[in-house]
Amino acid sequence: MSTVVLAMNVSAEQLDTAKIEQIIGIKGSLNTNENVFKIAVPRTDVKVSVDGWTMPPFMGLGSWAAFTPDMNETMVMGDTVLFQDEVNSVMSAALDNGLAVTALHNHFFYDEPKVYFMHISGEGSAENLATAVKNVWNKIKEIRAANPKPATTFGDAKIPAKSSITGKRIEEILGVKGQANNGMFKVVIGRTAKMSGMEVGKDMGVNTWAAFAGGNDNAVVDGDFVVHEDELQNVLKALRKGGINIVAIHNHMTSETPRMIFLHYWGRGSVTDLAKTLKAALAQTKQ
Repeated sequence: MSTVVLAMNVSAEQLDTAKIEQIIGIKGSLNTNENVFKIAVPRTDVKVSVDGWTMPPFMGLGSWAAFTPDMNETMVMGDTVLFQDEVNSVMSAALDNGLAVTALHNHFFYDEPKVYFMHISGEGSAENLATAVKNVWNKIKEIRAANPKPATTFGDAKIPAKSSITGKRIEEILGVKGQANNGMFKVVIGRTAKMSGMEVGKDMGVNTWAAFAGGNDNAVVDGDFVVHEDELQNVLKALRKGGINIVAIHNHMTSETPRMIFLHYWGRGSVTDLAKTLKAALAQTKQ
């Protein structure tokens, strides 16, 4: 038996599945063929309908975390079922506990309440990873205990019907010229990638943008960040630190070089605070 195979086998034997179960408080199952220990939790606390049909959790409404030995460490991968008012608090819990958030998207149309799926990954000790997963899932319980019914709004002050954004302040903070439109203001920052040997840039969709509306002291910003894979986690942390909500993380292209990830966001606050948060996130990219 080779040294590598022997090391993998020893590592597999050292995966303490009982400890993982004890920490998370849920029984799991071991796939001995793949050396994977998986804990799955159906979302049964809130009824979900898709196209008017009450959907059983068996049809895809289940959170899970799978652990596998990775030489001297453990790797975890998972997916978490979330409602709109849970997404960002739970994402912050994942990031604060050392997990990476790798995707956020929907799986259904015409779902009530709207359901999102957040994918996570991490490496480290099995104990630390299990604790991180527990904290992520406990955050969901905390939110639902405070309000059993998922919220339908952010709960912020009403956005002014007529916008009056001062674009100059945004340009000063971000260091980028923008475009005004009926009191709104938008900036677009391009990046470059290659597809099929051809360079694609800002006007082909490889860009970060931010659009502001409302008033200077009561503004909304929405937009899109394009990031390299190794930039994603730090950009997410910067946006969440400034209170900006993440609404999607996914790809827009295939076979591009370097690989680009896109994240969509929505934030409320003063123009100054929002622009400063965006600047902090941009600082995490190789612009």
